[in-house]
Amino acid sequence: MMAYKLNKMYLSLFSIFIYTSIGSWIYAPVEGARILAVETVGSKSHWNFMSSILRTLVENGHNVTVFTPFIDGDRENYTEVSTFTEDTVFVDMDIEYLINKFGNTIKLVSQLSKLSRPMCDIVYENNKMLEVLANKRSDFDIVITEPIFSECVSYPAAKLNLPLIYVIPLPTMTIMERIYTGHMPNPAVVANNLGSFGVPKTFFQRTTNTVILITCTIIRKFNELISKILEPREYDLYTPIPPSLVFVNRHFTIEPASPIPSNFVAIGGIHLNLKTTKRIPKEILEFIEQSPHGVIYFTFGSIVKMSSLPESSKRAIIDALSQIPQRVLWKYEDELENLPKNIMIKKWLPQHEILLHSNVKLFISHGGISGLYEAIDGGVPILGFPVFSDQPKNIDSLVHAGIAISMDIRSVTKDEFLKNILELLNNRKYMENIKTASKIFKDRPMSPANLVVYWTEYVLRHKGAPHLTSYAINLSWYQYYLLDVIALILVFIIIVVFAFYRIFKLISKYFSNYSRNSTKSKSE
Repeated sequence: MMAYKLNKMYLSLFSIFIYTSIGSWIYAPVEGARILAVETVGSKSHWNFMSSILRTLVENGHNVTVFTPFIDGDRENYTEVSTFTEDTVFVDMDIEYLINKFGNTIKLVSQLSKLSRPMCDIVYENNKMLEVLANKRSDFDIVITEPIFSECVSYPAAKLNLPLIYVIPLPTMTIMERIYTGHMPNPAVVANNLGSFGVPKTFFQRTTNTVILITCTIIRKFNELISKILEPREYDLYTPIPPSLVFVNRHFTIEPASPIPSNFVAIGGIHLNLKTTKRIPKEILEFIEQSPHGVIYFTFGSIVKMSSLPESSKRAIIDALSQIPQRVLWKYEDELENLPKNIMIKKWLPQHEILLHSNVKLFISHGGISGLYEAIDGGVPILGFPVFSDQPKNIDSLVHAGIAISMDIRSVTKDEFLKNILELLNNRKYMENIKTASKIFKDRPMSPANLVVYWTEYVLRHKGAPHLTSYAINLSWYQYYLLDVIALILVFIIIVVFAFYRIFKLISKYFSNYSRNSTKSKSE
């Protein structure tokens, strides 16, 4: 009986030990964090990425207050504050205007760096934001914002002394990565997201990539400096703080593998959360399912107004599409006369749901990253017409992967367009490659939504998680690039060379004098 009691006591002690040991390895969830979010950019695709992150956090019990130019409506634990202005919202824009103003990389960086501080001003001059910033004791636990080409976005976190998370809707950070993480991407292997190629394979591309990186960095810094001098703001008085974490819309099916910092979390495809799935309207569903040869889905997203296409391009596209047996679903804002019978136009279409349908055979796109993830998710090959920003790079990466063909919208001809459509539809390699990419895209240890929840709560649990930030953030530019070390080595080499030169000169002089004296002695 005594032995039984002893065994029972030891078993209880052992159980307590096991429980406490395992419990110490299981993280405690953060309940009801108060999150201040700011969407700085007036682009619908940028907002879709941000709102997917915020929706995930709200669904997991956190409270979100967001300043945004796009209002979806308040709900439980979620409050929106409108920052809408017509001047800073980029929706349904003329394609020629976009190409002329932003199509060139240098122009794009120059324009965006000039627009960045006005975007901050719109948010910080909002009455609700002024109330938030006026509170000496913050009502929030963390700040989540989309960075732009200025460090003014870190102002709320700096003033309120809160951890900061950046949300980047593009697959790479390029010229701002040094500021955000302390590290600069190597231009020999990491293509600039404003370049025209996905991988710098040739000497010319590596040179171009380096020139883009250096030039754009100088332009951004120059414009920021001029703005601070000519138009100083209150937020200039606060030292910008680096983010604790950076969520990036990245996955290696589109963005080639490259070194990433510790506080960099890739969540490409987070907007594909099935909880937000919409139904395909009956009319459109019948159009898709009653097409014996399949359907082509055609859209240029929310920024480009499709009806602003040049007439020559529009005519070439319609003439080519009229000659194929497939039906075409085309997101188009206006009416079109003499529309071929196989084409249906709509001002709005549930894109992801359409691309998931098994009868959709081809996606014609401008190369926006979110739409490309949807096509990969649905296993649909892509015909790309990149317009500006990261779109040329995105499409080129998919061309390199064998799942897309790229074209120029301004020089498109009927024959070339038709040829590329037929190539993508009839050459099995494109479908095989996109199916492989789709499998890779879906094969993840943790969903993007779970990553967002885990890492946001991780930053909160560890009071900003400063251990994730690289020490490189503290180095000046010449220290980071080892210019001081290189200078020391050069000085050492110069000293050694000079010393050898002096020694050689002395030896040479000695032997010269010795030879002269020997000759003189012999002559005497």
